[in-house]
Amino acid sequence: MTASKTIYKTSIDIEKIRADFPILSREVNGKPLIYFDNGATSQKPLSVINSLENYYKNQNANIHRGVHTLSQEVTVAYENARSTIQNHLNAKHSHEIIFTKGTTDSINLVASSFGKKYISEGDEIIVSAMEHHSNILPWQQVCEEKGAVLKVIPINEAGELIISDYKRLLNEKTKIVAIAHISNTLGTINPIEEIIALAHAKNIPVLVDGAQAVPHTAVDVQALGCDFYCFSGHKLFGPTGVGILYGKEKWLNEMPPYQVGGGTIKTVSFEKTEYADLPLKFEAGTPHIEGGIGLAVAIDYINTVGLDTIAEYEHELLLYATDALEKIEGLKIIGTAKNKASVISFAVNGLHPFDIGTILDQLGIAVRTGHHCTQPLMAFYCVPGTVRVSFAFYNTKQEIDIFIKGLQRAISMLK
Repeated sequence: MTASKTIYKTSIDIEKIRADFPILSREVNGKPLIYFDNGATSQKPLSVINSLENYYKNQNANIHRGVHTLSQEVTVAYENARSTIQNHLNAKHSHEIIFTKGTTDSINLVASSFGKKYISEGDEIIVSAMEHHSNILPWQQVCEEKGAVLKVIPINEAGELIISDYKRLLNEKTKIVAIAHISNTLGTINPIEEIIALAHAKNIPVLVDGAQAVPHTAVDVQALGCDFYCFSGHKLFGPTGVGILYGKEKWLNEMPPYQVGGGTIKTVSFEKTEYADLPLKFEAGTPHIEGGIGLAVAIDYINTVGLDTIAEYEHELLLYATDALEKIEGLKIIGTAKNKASVISFAVNGLHPFDIGTILDQLGIAVRTGHHCTQPLMAFYCVPGTVRVSFAFYNTKQEIDIFIKGLQRAISMLK
Protein backbone atom coordinates (compact mmCIF):
# COMPACT_ATOMS: atom_id res chain seq x y z
CA MET A 1 0.00 0.00 0.00
CA THR A 2 1.43 3.36 -0.97
CA ALA A 3 0.92 6.64 0.83
CA SER A 4 -0.80 8.20 -2.17
CA LYS A 5 -3.50 5.51 -2.11
CA THR A 6 -4.14 5.67 1.62
CA ILE A 7 -7.36 7.33 2.70
CA TYR A 8 -7.79 8.37 6.32
CA LYS A 9 -11.24 9.11 7.64
CA THR A 10 -9.94 11.87 9.90
CA SER A 11 -8.82 15.25 8.63
CA ILE A 12 -5.15 14.89 9.52
CA ASP A 13 -2.28 15.97 7.29
CA ILE A 14 0.01 13.07 8.12
CA GLU A 15 2.86 14.09 5.80
CA LYS A 16 2.97 17.59 7.29
CA ILE A 17 2.87 16.24 10.82
CA ARG A 18 5.64 13.72 10.19
CA ALA A 19 7.80 16.47 8.73
CA ASP A 20 7.55 18.24 12.10
CA PHE A 21 9.32 15.32 13.84
CA PRO A 22 12.90 15.09 12.51
CA ILE A 23 13.70 11.74 14.13
CA LEU A 24 11.08 10.03 11.98
CA SER A 25 13.28 10.51 8.91
CA ARG A 26 16.23 8.54 10.29
CA GLU A 27 17.12 4.91 9.65
CA VAL A 28 17.75 2.15 12.19
CA ASN A 29 19.74 -0.90 11.11
CA GLY A 30 19.46 0.29 7.51
CA LYS A 31 15.66 0.49 7.62
CA PRO A 32 13.35 3.50 7.99
CA LEU A 33 12.53 3.97 11.67
CA ILE A 34 9.07 2.83 12.71
CA TYR A 35 8.52 4.10 16.23
CA PHE A 36 5.81 2.21 18.10
CA ASP A 37 7.06 2.83 21.66
CA ASN A 38 5.13 6.02 22.33
CA GLY A 39 3.82 4.69 25.64
CA ALA A 40 7.38 4.83 26.95
CA THR A 41 8.19 8.25 25.52
CA SER A 42 7.02 10.26 22.55
CA GLN A 43 9.07 11.99 19.88
CA LYS A 44 9.49 15.77 19.84
CA PRO A 45 8.36 18.26 17.20
CA LEU A 46 10.76 20.88 15.89
CA SER A 47 8.94 23.62 17.78
CA VAL A 48 9.84 21.94 21.10
CA ILE A 49 13.43 21.26 20.03
CA ASN A 50 13.80 24.86 18.91
CA SER A 51 12.40 26.17 22.19
CA LEU A 52 15.10 24.31 24.14
CA GLU A 53 17.80 25.62 21.82
CA ASN A 54 16.42 29.16 22.13
CA TYR A 55 16.49 28.98 25.93
CA TYR A 56 20.18 28.10 26.03
CA LYS A 57 21.16 30.45 23.23
CA ASN A 58 19.17 33.50 24.27
CA GLN A 59 17.49 33.18 27.67
CA ASN A 60 19.63 31.11 30.02
CA ALA A 61 19.17 32.49 33.53
CA ASN A 62 17.56 31.47 36.80
CA ILE A 63 13.98 32.42 37.61
CA HIS A 64 12.24 34.27 40.45
CA ARG A 65 15.58 35.49 41.81
CA GLY A 66 17.06 38.20 39.65
CA VAL A 67 16.26 41.78 38.70
CA HIS A 68 18.38 41.60 35.56
CA THR A 69 16.79 41.34 32.12
CA LEU A 70 17.52 37.67 31.40
CA SER A 71 16.08 36.53 34.73
CA GLN A 72 12.99 38.67 34.27
CA GLU A 73 12.43 37.44 30.72
CA VAL A 74 12.75 33.78 31.54
CA THR A 75 10.62 34.11 34.69
CA VAL A 76 7.82 35.50 32.55
CA ALA A 77 8.27 32.69 30.01
CA TYR A 78 8.20 30.04 32.75
CA GLU A 79 5.12 31.45 34.44
CA ASN A 80 3.41 31.85 31.07
CA ALA A 81 4.10 28.13 30.57
CA ARG A 82 2.36 27.43 33.88
CA SER A 83 -0.65 29.40 32.64
CA THR A 84 -0.66 27.45 29.36
CA ILE A 85 -0.79 24.20 31.31
CA GLN A 86 -3.50 25.58 33.60
CA ASN A 87 -5.65 26.45 30.59
CA HIS A 88 -4.95 23.11 28.94
CA LEU A 89 -6.20 21.23 32.01
CA ASN A 90 -8.87 23.83 32.80
CA ALA A 91 -7.55 24.20 36.34
CA LYS A 92 -9.22 26.93 38.37
CA HIS A 93 -5.97 28.63 39.43
CA SER A 94 -2.45 28.73 37.98
CA HIS A 95 -1.02 28.07 41.46
CA GLU A 96 -2.74 24.66 41.37
CA ILE A 97 -0.16 23.69 38.73
CA ILE A 98 3.04 22.38 40.32
CA PHE A 99 6.08 21.67 38.15
CA THR A 100 7.75 18.35 39.02
CA LYS A 101 10.25 15.97 37.42
CA GLY A 102 7.49 13.77 36.00
CA THR A 103 4.52 11.58 36.90
CA THR A 104 6.58 9.48 39.32
CA ASP A 105 7.77 12.60 41.14
CA SER A 106 4.23 14.00 41.24
CA ILE A 107 2.80 10.84 42.79
CA ASN A 108 5.65 10.64 45.30
CA LEU A 109 4.98 14.26 46.25
CA VAL A 110 1.33 13.56 47.03
CA ALA A 111 2.01 10.22 48.74
CA SER A 112 4.64 11.81 50.99
CA SER A 113 2.91 15.09 51.80
CA PHE A 114 -0.66 13.78 51.92
CA GLY A 115 0.54 10.73 53.83
CA LYS A 116 2.26 12.81 56.51
CA LYS A 117 -0.85 14.88 57.05
CA TYR A 118 -3.73 12.45 56.65
CA ILE A 119 -2.67 8.78 56.84
CA SER A 120 -2.64 6.94 60.19
CA GLU A 121 -2.39 3.36 61.39
CA GLY A 122 -5.27 1.24 60.15
CA ASP A 123 -6.22 3.62 57.35
CA GLU A 124 -6.68 2.30 53.82
CA ILE A 125 -5.43 3.44 50.41
CA ILE A 126 -7.00 2.11 47.20
CA VAL A 127 -5.16 1.46 43.94
CA SER A 128 -6.03 -0.87 41.05
CA ALA A 129 -4.59 -4.11 39.73
CA MET A 130 -3.48 -2.39 36.49
CA GLU A 131 -1.36 0.36 38.06
CA HIS A 132 2.14 1.27 36.94
CA HIS A 133 4.72 0.62 39.66
CA SER A 134 4.98 4.39 40.09
CA ASN A 135 1.41 4.41 41.38
CA ILE A 136 1.95 1.40 43.64
CA LEU A 137 5.34 1.81 45.32
CA PRO A 138 4.83 5.30 46.82
CA TRP A 139 1.59 4.15 48.43
CA GLN A 140 3.16 0.91 49.64
CA GLN A 141 5.86 2.99 51.29
CA VAL A 142 3.30 5.19 53.03
CA CYS A 143 1.45 2.10 54.23
CA GLU A 144 4.65 0.60 55.63
CA GLU A 145 5.59 3.84 57.38
CA LYS A 146 2.15 4.53 58.81
CA GLY A 147 0.80 1.04 59.38
CA ALA A 148 -1.91 1.59 56.78
CA VAL A 149 -3.35 -1.00 54.38
CA LEU A 150 -3.16 -1.02 50.57
CA LYS A 151 -6.36 -2.25 48.92
CA VAL A 152 -6.54 -3.27 45.24
CA ILE A 153 -9.45 -2.93 42.81
CA PRO A 154 -9.50 -6.19 40.81
CA ILE A 155 -9.91 -6.43 37.03
CA ASN A 156 -11.63 -8.89 34.73
CA GLU A 157 -10.00 -10.88 31.95
CA ALA A 158 -10.63 -8.07 29.46
CA GLY A 159 -8.59 -5.71 31.62
CA GLU A 160 -11.49 -3.67 32.95
CA LEU A 161 -11.99 -2.61 36.55
CA ILE A 162 -14.66 -4.50 38.48
CA ILE A 163 -16.59 -1.48 39.71
CA SER A 164 -18.84 -3.48 42.04
CA ASP A 165 -15.73 -4.57 43.97
CA TYR A 166 -14.46 -0.99 44.01
CA LYS A 167 -17.71 0.13 45.62
CA ARG A 168 -17.27 -2.50 48.33
CA LEU A 169 -13.70 -1.37 49.02
CA LEU A 170 -14.72 2.23 49.72
CA ASN A 171 -15.37 2.79 53.42
CA GLU A 172 -14.73 5.14 56.33
CA LYS A 173 -11.12 3.91 56.58
CA THR A 174 -10.32 4.88 52.96
CA LYS A 175 -8.20 8.03 52.89
CA ILE A 176 -7.36 8.30 49.17
CA VAL A 177 -7.91 6.50 45.84
CA ALA A 178 -5.00 6.51 43.35
CA ILE A 179 -5.93 5.32 39.87
CA ALA A 180 -4.63 5.35 36.30
CA HIS A 181 -6.71 7.23 33.76
CA ILE A 182 -5.41 4.92 31.01
CA SER A 183 -3.42 1.72 31.54
CA ASN A 184 0.08 1.91 30.06
CA THR A 185 0.05 -1.85 29.37
CA LEU A 186 -3.55 -2.64 28.44
CA GLY A 187 -4.67 0.65 26.94
CA THR A 188 -7.82 0.43 29.06
CA ILE A 189 -9.53 3.79 29.52
CA ASN A 190 -10.93 3.69 33.02
CA PRO A 191 -14.31 5.24 33.93
CA ILE A 192 -12.60 8.05 35.82
CA GLU A 193 -15.70 10.19 36.28
CA GLU A 194 -17.58 7.32 37.94
CA ILE A 195 -14.57 6.36 40.07
CA ILE A 196 -14.22 9.93 41.33
CA ALA A 197 -17.95 10.38 41.95
CA LEU A 198 -18.16 7.18 44.01
CA ALA A 199 -15.18 8.24 46.12
CA HIS A 200 -16.42 11.80 46.58
CA ALA A 201 -19.79 10.48 47.76
CA LYS A 202 -17.84 9.28 50.79
CA ASN A 203 -15.64 12.40 50.96
CA ILE A 204 -12.58 10.49 49.74
CA PRO A 205 -10.07 12.35 47.52
CA VAL A 206 -8.83 10.87 44.25
CA LEU A 207 -5.44 11.07 42.54
CA VAL A 208 -5.39 10.30 38.82
CA ASP A 209 -2.24 9.10 37.05
CA GLY A 210 -2.72 10.74 33.67
CA ALA A 211 0.66 9.89 32.13
CA GLN A 212 -0.93 7.81 29.35
CA ALA A 213 -4.05 9.94 28.98
CA VAL A 214 -2.80 13.44 28.19
CA PRO A 215 -1.20 12.49 24.83
CA HIS A 216 -4.45 10.97 23.60
CA THR A 217 -7.38 12.90 25.02
CA ALA A 218 -8.47 16.26 26.40
CA VAL A 219 -8.42 16.46 30.19
CA ASP A 220 -10.63 18.88 32.14
CA VAL A 221 -9.76 18.57 35.81
CA GLN A 222 -12.70 20.68 36.95
CA ALA A 223 -15.15 18.56 34.96
CA LEU A 224 -13.55 15.37 36.28
CA GLY A 225 -13.56 16.74 39.80
CA CYS A 226 -10.30 14.93 40.65
CA ASP A 227 -8.30 16.18 43.60
CA PHE A 228 -4.91 15.48 42.01
CA TYR A 229 -3.86 14.83 38.41
CA CYS A 230 -0.33 13.87 37.35
CA PHE A 231 1.46 13.59 34.03
CA SER A 232 4.91 13.70 32.40
CA GLY A 233 6.11 16.09 29.72
CA HIS A 234 8.06 13.51 27.74
CA LYS A 235 4.97 11.43 26.95
CA LEU A 236 3.21 14.59 25.75
CA PHE A 237 5.77 15.33 23.01
CA GLY A 238 7.67 17.59 25.41
CA PRO A 239 11.07 17.35 27.13
CA THR A 240 12.15 14.69 29.58
CA GLY A 241 12.66 15.54 33.24
CA VAL A 242 9.58 17.73 33.63
CA GLY A 243 6.07 16.87 34.74
CA ILE A 244 2.98 18.32 36.29
CA LEU A 245 1.02 17.86 39.48
CA TYR A 246 -2.39 19.47 39.45
CA GLY A 247 -3.84 19.68 42.93
CA LYS A 248 -6.94 21.35 44.25
CA GLU A 249 -5.97 24.49 46.14
CA LYS A 250 -7.53 23.14 49.37
CA TRP A 251 -5.30 20.09 49.49
CA LEU A 252 -2.11 21.84 48.38
CA ASN A 253 -2.54 24.53 51.03
CA GLU A 254 -3.04 21.98 53.79
CA MET A 255 -0.28 19.54 52.79
CA PRO A 256 3.26 20.09 54.15
CA PRO A 257 6.12 20.71 51.68
CA TYR A 258 7.57 17.64 50.00
CA GLN A 259 11.11 18.97 49.64
CA VAL A 260 12.46 22.16 51.15
CA GLY A 261 15.18 24.61 50.22
CA GLY A 262 15.71 27.53 47.90
CA GLY A 263 12.53 28.91 46.39
CA THR A 264 10.12 27.35 48.90
CA ILE A 265 10.36 29.99 51.63
CA LYS A 266 9.09 33.38 52.70
CA THR A 267 11.49 33.87 55.62
CA VAL A 268 14.22 31.76 57.18
CA SER A 269 15.85 32.00 60.58
CA PHE A 270 17.63 29.38 62.66
CA GLU A 271 14.63 29.37 64.96
CA LYS A 272 11.79 29.09 62.41
CA THR A 273 11.04 29.07 58.68
CA GLU A 274 7.87 30.34 57.04
CA TYR A 275 7.13 28.66 53.71
CA ALA A 276 6.05 30.33 50.50
CA ASP A 277 2.54 30.33 49.11
CA LEU A 278 1.52 28.05 46.25
CA PRO A 279 2.95 26.98 43.90
CA LEU A 280 6.48 27.76 45.15
CA LYS A 281 5.87 25.84 48.38
CA PHE A 282 6.27 22.61 46.37
CA GLU A 283 9.01 23.72 43.94
CA ALA A 284 12.29 23.49 45.83
CA GLY A 285 15.51 24.42 44.06
CA THR A 286 16.15 25.53 40.51
CA PRO A 287 13.52 23.83 38.33
CA HIS A 288 13.82 22.36 34.86
CA ILE A 289 13.19 25.80 33.40
CA GLU A 290 13.63 24.97 29.72
CA GLY A 291 11.60 21.80 30.29
CA GLY A 292 8.61 23.74 31.57
CA ILE A 293 8.81 26.18 28.68
CA GLY A 294 9.20 23.30 26.19
CA LEU A 295 6.22 21.47 27.68
CA ALA A 296 4.02 24.51 27.05
CA VAL A 297 5.26 24.60 23.43
CA ALA A 298 4.36 20.91 23.07
CA ILE A 299 0.87 21.60 24.39
CA ASP A 300 0.46 24.45 21.91
CA TYR A 301 1.53 22.06 19.15
CA ILE A 302 -0.97 19.30 19.94
CA ASN A 303 -3.74 21.85 20.38
CA THR A 304 -2.96 23.14 16.89
CA VAL A 305 -3.46 19.61 15.55
CA GLY A 306 -6.52 19.18 17.79
CA LEU A 307 -6.96 16.54 20.48
CA ASP A 308 -10.29 15.38 19.05
CA THR A 309 -8.62 14.87 15.68
CA ILE A 310 -5.72 13.06 17.35
CA ALA A 311 -8.06 10.77 19.31
CA GLU A 312 -10.10 9.88 16.22
CA TYR A 313 -7.04 9.19 14.08
CA GLU A 314 -5.30 7.09 16.73
CA HIS A 315 -8.50 5.08 17.17
CA GLU A 316 -8.33 4.27 13.45
CA LEU A 317 -4.78 3.02 13.93
CA LEU A 318 -5.85 0.96 16.95
CA LEU A 319 -8.66 -0.76 15.06
CA TYR A 320 -6.48 -1.35 11.99
CA ALA A 321 -3.64 -2.92 14.00
CA THR A 322 -5.96 -4.94 16.23
CA ASP A 323 -7.68 -6.45 13.20
CA ALA A 324 -4.34 -7.43 11.68
CA LEU A 325 -2.93 -8.90 14.89
CA GLU A 326 -6.03 -10.98 15.58
CA LYS A 327 -5.41 -12.83 12.32
CA ILE A 328 -2.00 -14.13 13.43
CA GLU A 329 -2.16 -17.71 14.67
CA GLY A 330 -0.98 -18.23 18.25
CA LEU A 331 -1.07 -14.52 19.10
CA LYS A 332 -3.14 -13.35 22.05
CA ILE A 333 -3.92 -9.71 22.73
CA ILE A 334 -3.62 -8.95 26.44
CA GLY A 335 -6.27 -6.40 27.34
CA THR A 336 -9.46 -6.28 25.30
CA ALA A 337 -11.43 -3.60 27.10
CA LYS A 338 -14.35 -2.06 25.23
CA ASN A 339 -12.88 1.41 25.79
CA LYS A 340 -9.21 1.54 24.79
CA ALA A 341 -6.52 4.01 23.84
CA SER A 342 -4.04 3.28 21.02
CA VAL A 343 -2.02 0.71 22.98
CA ILE A 344 -1.87 -3.03 22.26
CA SER A 345 -0.04 -5.64 24.32
CA PHE A 346 0.23 -9.18 23.05
CA ALA A 347 1.92 -12.52 23.62
CA VAL A 348 2.74 -15.25 21.12
CA ASN A 349 2.53 -18.89 22.21
CA GLY A 350 5.94 -20.32 23.07
CA LEU A 351 7.89 -17.17 22.23
CA HIS A 352 9.57 -14.71 24.57
CA PRO A 353 8.67 -11.05 24.00
CA PHE A 354 12.33 -10.03 24.15
CA ASP A 355 13.20 -12.28 21.20
CA ILE A 356 10.39 -10.83 19.12
CA GLY A 357 11.42 -7.29 20.00
CA THR A 358 15.04 -7.97 19.09
CA ILE A 359 14.16 -9.20 15.61
CA LEU A 360 11.77 -6.30 15.03
CA ASP A 361 14.54 -3.89 16.01
CA GLN A 362 16.74 -5.35 13.28
CA LEU A 363 13.97 -4.34 10.89
CA GLY A 364 13.94 -0.78 12.23
CA ILE A 365 10.76 -1.27 14.27
CA ALA A 366 10.80 0.00 17.86
CA VAL A 367 8.37 -1.75 20.21
CA ARG A 368 8.36 -2.31 23.96
CA THR A 369 8.96 -5.72 25.51
CA GLY A 370 8.79 -6.85 29.12
CA HIS A 371 6.50 -6.23 32.08
CA HIS A 372 6.11 -2.49 31.39
CA CYS A 373 6.47 -1.67 35.11
CA THR A 374 3.26 -3.58 35.79
CA GLN A 375 4.49 -6.86 37.30
CA PRO A 376 1.26 -7.51 39.28
CA LEU A 377 -0.65 -7.23 36.01
CA MET A 378 1.67 -9.74 34.32
CA ALA A 379 1.07 -12.11 37.24
CA PHE A 380 -2.69 -11.75 36.76
CA TYR A 381 -2.39 -12.82 33.11
CA CYS A 382 0.23 -15.47 33.93
CA VAL A 383 2.74 -14.16 31.40
CA PRO A 384 6.37 -13.09 31.93
CA GLY A 385 5.81 -10.03 29.77
CA THR A 386 4.29 -8.84 26.54
CA VAL A 387 5.18 -7.08 23.33
CA ARG A 388 3.58 -3.64 23.39
CA VAL A 389 2.89 -1.38 20.43
CA SER A 390 1.70 2.11 21.27
CA PHE A 391 0.73 4.57 18.57
CA ALA A 392 0.88 8.34 18.24
CA PHE A 393 -0.72 10.64 15.70
CA TYR A 394 2.45 10.66 13.57
CA ASN A 395 2.22 6.91 12.95
CA THR A 396 0.60 5.46 9.84
CA LYS A 397 -1.23 2.40 8.57
CA GLN A 398 1.67 1.76 6.20
CA GLU A 399 3.94 1.44 9.22
CA ILE A 400 1.50 -1.02 10.75
CA ASP A 401 1.58 -3.08 7.54
CA ILE A 402 5.39 -3.24 7.70
CA PHE A 403 5.23 -4.12 11.40
CA ILE A 404 2.79 -6.98 10.78
CA LYS A 405 5.06 -8.43 8.08
CA GLY A 406 8.05 -8.05 10.40
CA LEU A 407 6.19 -9.73 13.23
CA GLN A 408 5.20 -12.64 11.03
CA ARG A 409 8.82 -12.97 9.95
CA ALA A 410 9.99 -12.94 13.58
CA ILE A 411 7.47 -15.60 14.56
CA SER A 412 8.50 -17.87 11.68
CA MET A 413 12.19 -17.45 12.60
CA LEU A 414 11.64 -18.23 16.29
CA LYS A 415 9.35 -21.23 15.95
